[in-house]
Amino acid sequence: MFVPAVGRVVTPSEWSQDRLAALHDQLTATGEPSIPVESPVTGTEYAQLPTATESDVEAAVADGRAAAAEWRERSVEDRTAVLDAVADAVLDDRESLTSLVQRETGKSRRDAAEEVFDVAVTAGYYADTAASTLADERRQGVIPLLTRADVHHHPLGVVGMIAPWNYPLTLVVSDALPALVAGNAVVCKPAEATTHVAARAKELLVEAGVPADLFQIVPGRGPEVGPNLVERVDYVSFTGSTAAGREVAALAGENLVPVSMELGGKNPLLVLDDADPEAAAQGAVRSSFANAGQLCITTERLFVHEDVYDEFRDAFVEAVEEIRLGFDYDWRAEMGPLLSQAQFEKTRDHVDDARERGATVLTGGEPRPDLGPYFHEPTVLADVPTDATAHDTETFGPVVALYPVSDTDEAVARANDTEYGLHGAVWTGDEERGRAVARRIDTGTVSINEGYAAAWAAVDAPMGGRGDSGVGRRHGPEGLLRYTDAQTVATGGPVPVGPEGVPDRLWAAGLSTVARLLRKVPRWIR
Repeated sequence: MFVPAVGRVVTPSEWSQDRLAALHDQLTATGEPSIPVESPVTGTEYAQLPTATESDVEAAVADGRAAAAEWRERSVEDRTAVLDAVADAVLDDRESLTSLVQRETGKSRRDAAEEVFDVAVTAGYYADTAASTLADERRQGVIPLLTRADVHHHPLGVVGMIAPWNYPLTLVVSDALPALVAGNAVVCKPAEATTHVAARAKELLVEAGVPADLFQIVPGRGPEVGPNLVERVDYVSFTGSTAAGREVAALAGENLVPVSMELGGKNPLLVLDDADPEAAAQGAVRSSFANAGQLCITTERLFVHEDVYDEFRDAFVEAVEEIRLGFDYDWRAEMGPLLSQAQFEKTRDHVDDARERGATVLTGGEPRPDLGPYFHEPTVLADVPTDATAHDTETFGPVVALYPVSDTDEAVARANDTEYGLHGAVWTGDEERGRAVARRIDTGTVSINEGYAAAWAAVDAPMGGRGDSGVGRRHGPEGLLRYTDAQTVATGGPVPVGPEGVPDRLWAAGLSTVARLLRKVPRWIR
C-alpha cells in the first residue's frame, strides 16, 4: 500500500540558490543570515534568512504608515484596479509560483496549485466588490425625515500580519488584499520556513502596482519579531496555533489593538444514515489528508451512523490506501511529507499514544523514511479512547479517527464535544436535512456533501472559528470591513434633538411621546 510516487525532485531552475538569494532584497531585515531553511522533502538546509531587528520593524511600520497616507487618498476604483492586476500577475506566474510553494512546503502540486487559484479568486472578488462595500452609507436618524446618519469606512493605518507556513501564498496574499484595498499598509511576518514565498508575493504585488512600502516583509522567528510588530501596528491579523494566538491576543490587548485570528481545529465530519457511504468515503479522504492533514479546516474526527459504518469504513480505508505518497514537481504524488521534524514528531506521538491506549490502526500508522525523513503514512484510527491525545487535541497531520454513532443527535453532540469550533462537514442524501444538521454544529463554517473546499472557496461568505478556533472572519464583506474603522456622522434637523431650552419634565414627556410614535412608523419610511 501507499506506493511511492517520487518523480522529478530536482528543484526547477527558476528557483536556483541565486534566485532565492535575490528574493531577500524584498525583505526588511538588517540582521545577518542566521535562520536555516530546510527542505521538507530531504531534511537538508538549502538557505539562510536574515532576521528583522526591532529597528527594522519600527522602520517598516513607519514607512508603511507614510505610504498608507498617500494610498488612502487614491480612489477605491484605483485600488481595485491594482487588485485586478494582482489576479492577472499571479495567474501568469502560476507554474513558477506553484513550484516555489512546493519547494518550501513539500506539498503536492495539486495542493500548491489551489493556492494560486485562491489568490486569483480572492483578488477578483475584492476588485469587484470593494467599492460597494466601502461606499458611504445613509442610515436612519433619530427623527424620521428630519435627521440623518451617515457611516464612513476609514482605513485603520498599518495592519500587522503574522502568517503560517502551511498555506504560505494564500494566507499572506489573500489576507493582505482586502487590507490593501481598504486603504491600509501591511507589514507581514511570514513563517520562517516559507519566507521566500512571501518575498515572491511582494515582487508580484509591486509589479501589479502596489507601492513597495505599502506591503513589507519582516522575517524572523515569531517570539523575536512578533511582539515588536504587534506593539506598533493598528490591527493584527494572525493565523496559527491556539496557544500562539493567546499570546498574540494578550499583547494586542495591552495596546487595545483589534485582532482577527484563525486558530486550531479538531474538525468533525458527520456521515448520516441516508448518505451514500462510497461517495462520503471518497470525499472524506480529500477532507482528511489534503496537504498531509496540515490544514486548519481538514477533518480529524469522523462520526458515522452505525447503519452505514461498515460500508463506509471499508471504502474509506481502501481509498486511503490508494493515496500516492511522495514528492515530485509533476502531478503524480497526492500527499507529500510533513513540514518539519517537529510536525513529524507530533504526528508520531499522537499515533503511538493512541496505540498504547488501545486504539486500532485500520491503515497506515508508520513513518516512511525510504521517501524522506518527514514522510508519514496517512493513518486511520478506530476505537480511540477519550484519554488519548489524538481524541481531542489537534494533530495537524495525516491522522483521522473513526467513530460509529447510533443517531444524528449523538453525532452532533460528539462533534460539539470540543473546545474548538472551526469547521465541520455533513454527508447526507438530503441536502435540506444536511443544512438543518449543520446549523446545530458549533463551528464557524460547515460544508454539506463536501469536505471543506466549498466553504473555503465561497469567498463572498465569512470564514472563521468559534471558541478556541479564533475570533473574527476572513472572506466576504466581513473580511474587508475588519480592516476599517466605521465612523458615524449624524446631522440634526430643524427640531432640536437635545433638551436645550426645554423644561426637564416637558422634555422627558416629549421623549416618551416620540418613542411611541416611532414604534408606529414603518422602518422603511424612517
